[in-house]
Amino acid sequence: MTRAHEEEVLAKIAKGLVYTESEASFQARLRRADEIFAYNHTPPSDEPRRRELLTAILGSVGERTVLLPPFHAAFGSNVHIGDDFFGNVNLTCVDDVEIRIGDDVMIAPSVTLTTTGHPAHPARRADFGRFSEPIVIEDKVWIGSNAVVLPGVRIGYGSVIGAGSVVSRDIPPMTVAVGTPCRVLREITDADLGTRNAEFLNGGPAAG
Repeated sequence: MTRAHEEEVLAKIAKGLVYTESEASFQARLRRADEIFAYNHTPPSDEPRRRELLTAILGSVGERTVLLPPFHAAFGSNVHIGDDFFGNVNLTCVDDVEIRIGDDVMIAPSVTLTTTGHPAHPARRADFGRFSEPIVIEDKVWIGSNAVVLPGVRIGYGSVIGAGSVVSRDIPPMTVAVGTPCRVLREITDADLGTRNAEFLNGGPAAG
């Protein structure tokens, strides 16, 4: 495969067009499968080794990052994480293109961030036909347990995503959003400074 062909495929991916496994096979060198396996089997007490592996896996990683294993990623190298990140167990990143996570982000157990989907017609899924769009999670976001974030989504600063939500569209800053599909429930205001969690108090969905 020539460099010109690789650039042509990358341009197709960047436009969100359908591409195949064979076309994108040259990207296999960017996968960090062995390093992810090693990370998931490194004792919690060996913090220097876990940090070394995390730096090798991710495209970039900030300071004071906590990512509890097991962690799963298609590549790993397309994931970028800021400072003071906390990711609980079973975070899955389908990072065929970039996933960018800001500072002070918290992610609960069993969350999936997937940049990739597949066409509806089976003929277009031949050779694992797919499309990919980047995900952006801005600073100070909290994502609840078992949430799924779909291709092309941006979650705005300070927002909360309820447990079990499927986020298929952008979420504005400083809002609580819940459901399948995920929709904004309300804004986050200074009134929330005086409560533990208004959703618990009102009997609504918790973020997890």
